[in-house]
Order: sequence, then C-alpha cells, then structure tokens
Amino acid sequence: MTQDRATAPDDGIAARRAALHLIEQATGGQRLMSETIAAGALERLSPPDRARAQRLATQVLRQLPTADRALKPFLTKQPPLAVRNALRLGAVEIMEGAAAHGVVNAMVQIMSKGKRTQSYKGLVNAVLRKLAEEPPEAWARMPVPKLPNWLRGPMVEAWGRKSVEAMEAVQAMIPPLDLTPKGDGAALAEALGGDLLPTGSVRLREAGQVSALPGYDTGEWWVQDAAAAIAARVLDARPGERVLDLCAAPGGKTMQLAAAGAQVTALDLSETRLGRLRENLARTGLGAEVVQADALEFDASEAEGGFDAILLDAPCSATGTIRRHPDLPYAKDGSEFGALIELQAEMIDHALTLLKPGGRLVFCTCSLLPDEGEVQVEEALARHEGLTNDLKALARPGIEPDWIAAEGLRLRPDFWAERGGMDGFFIACLRPGARDG
Repeated sequence: MTQDRATAPDDGIAARRAALHLIEQATGGQRLMSETIAAGALERLSPPDRARAQRLATQVLRQLPTADRALKPFLTKQPPLAVRNALRLGAVEIMEGAAAHGVVNAMVQIMSKGKRTQSYKGLVNAVLRKLAEEPPEAWARMPVPKLPNWLRGPMVEAWGRKSVEAMEAVQAMIPPLDLTPKGDGAALAEALGGDLLPTGSVRLREAGQVSALPGYDTGEWWVQDAAAAIAARVLDARPGERVLDLCAAPGGKTMQLAAAGAQVTALDLSETRLGRLRENLARTGLGAEVVQADALEFDASEAEGGFDAILLDAPCSATGTIRRHPDLPYAKDGSEFGALIELQAEMIDHALTLLKPGGRLVFCTCSLLPDEGEVQVEEALARHEGLTNDLKALARPGIEPDWIAAEGLRLRPDFWAERGGMDGFFIACLRPGARDG
C-alpha cells in the first residue's frame, strides 16, 4: 500500500490509510504489525503520522470484537475485509471521542480512492453517521473483548474461565509504559512523575514520545515491561561473573546484566535485532560482547570454560504480550507453537552444556501457555539427572508468594490489574548437577 505524500498533514488521511494497511495485514494476511512495519509500510510517513498510524491500528485491534459488536446492528451482511476494517477504525475513533464528521469524511475519502472499495463509500458514510448518533455510554456498556477461540480454549483449560476473563479485561486497556532504571529507581520515578513498582521498575501512565522523556538521551533508563525485567533480577548477576544472554536482542536484559557489573556475552541470531541492541548499549553507556550466532550452534569451547550464569529468554508464542501487541491473536493461529516448544527444549538442553559446574540457568518465556513454561521445566528435570529447580531464587522483592508454584514463577496480565497489569511470563532458575554422561 502506498502512502500519499501530498496529503495535508492535519487531515489524518495518510496515518489512517497506513493504520488500515497494518490492520488488514494482521486480520487478512496473518502478519504481525512489527513484520509489516519492518517491511517498510510506514517509511514514507512523517514521524507524527507513523506514531499515529501505529496507535490507531493497535487500538482497533485491541477493541476489534467491540467494534464489530457496535457495527452489527447497522449491517445486513458483512462487507469485504478492507471495508470492514475501515468501519472498525471509524467506529473506534468515534466511540473514543474523535470528531465524528472528520472521521466519517476521512473514511469515505479513503474508500473512494480504492478500486475494490469505492462502491462502498456510501455504506461507510451511512453506517458511521448512524453509529455517531449512539450515546457514548453504549460503548462503555459493551462486554470486554474476548480472545479468539484458538487461544482462549487452551488458556481457559490452563487457568480457568474467571482468570482468563480477568486477563482479557487488562488486555483491553491501553497499557502503561514501564522503564528499567540504570541507577536509582526512586529518583527516576520522582523525576518523571511515575510510580516505582515493588519489583524496581518505574511505571508511567502518560508517557508521550519516549525519546523526548528526560534521561533518554543520557541513557538513564530503557523501556522494558516490568514482568520482563524480573527474569534478570532472578538471575541476580554479580560483578565480574561471566554471563551469557541467549536470544538477547533488543537488549533489555543484557543492559540489566551489564549494569549489575557482569561480563556479558549477548548472543542473537538476528543481525538486524542486534543492531538495536548495540544502539541501546551505546545510548546507556553499558558494555557487552555482542555475538551473532545460532544459539544451538554456539560451541561450548567458545565459552572458555563455561559461564557462571545463563539467561535464556527462549523464542515462544509471545501470548503473554497481547496487552501491548493486540495484533498477535489475529496474525497467528497457533499452528507454529509445536515447533517452538520443541526448540525451547533443545535450547534448554544446549544451554546447560555451556554452564560452569555450580552455574545457574534462568529459563523464561513471555507465554501464557504452560507447555512453554511449567511443562518445559517438568520435562527438563526428567531429562537431566541432578538438575534442580531453585525456587528460592524466585523470591525477589515485589514477588507475591502465590505467584511461585512448584515449577517456577508464573506472571499473568491480571496480576497488578489495579496498577495496569503486566505481561505474562514464566521464569525458572535451574541448577545442574554433575555433567550428563
């Protein structure tokens, strides 16, 4: 989809057209928003329009079932996907307080420019105008959007219906922004007007442009969800320890480990993502050895005697990040999860061979599926004689005791719901016995 450079900067057409492209790729192309953006979808937009397009697309995908419910009384049959997405975008904007005439005019103009959609501009005009006549309370009365059945079913089986409904309620909200401080968290929270969370992260309710916040240019903090930051705190790296961060990019955990004084090796398969890691290290003034390699092919001999500790944030379904990435339930269908689960087991096994005797491995995934967390630990313990699960390492400041189970630390979006929730994560600290064989 091309963007219109000639569009006036204040009419919103360019940003809305780009948002529709992102939404269509997720709902019709089964492509994550990050993948579409990486392919250059927003390159021709101004920075403000890029930010607006992403914000609009994210909010529509977050509220997509609610938008469909609001539109249903005004449609006798479903129009093509491109038209349906335009109606969804218009509905979300109107119901969240945007000026209805501006939204309607923009959607009609966008429809009129497309060969496949121009015949529907009258429908879009009529439906959105009728929707705009609905009282604002009608939107507030809509039920919380539910996850698609392919994901909701396994989650209900794992956590129960009430817990899943509580997670969905958090996922329907715009999440706050979490920062990991390089130094004093209390001072950073005061400087930015944020809240210091019990685990040490700083949470901002209204962040605005991240790069414009005080301390960004000087590298005093980095963006990292509070749940993700807990994994490195569980590892508890000490000054001088040799620590391997597997699957390290974009570098949040690498920076935590380096800030603790460890000698960090940051490894990742993607050179592009490692570029972001290097940029983050440069901005924060932190150092690490950066290695581009396949984690499964990283040879033990390259470890020079092994590592004191390893952090393995393994590739996973990312179902724990839906509150920040609402495109995932629409861009994915779960078909690739089996291969990811096999890869996670292989990576655990290989990581254990890279540890020094007496070392420790923190395994984590940003997943809400037990097969990618609790089950992985159970099966790793069965595969490796002498391997132990160090539950005491999980008892970090701010961690509630009932978050820790026999398999490890389970974090969910509905934890801290009154504070804005957190990403779903599973974290375990494993300690090997004598080397296998």
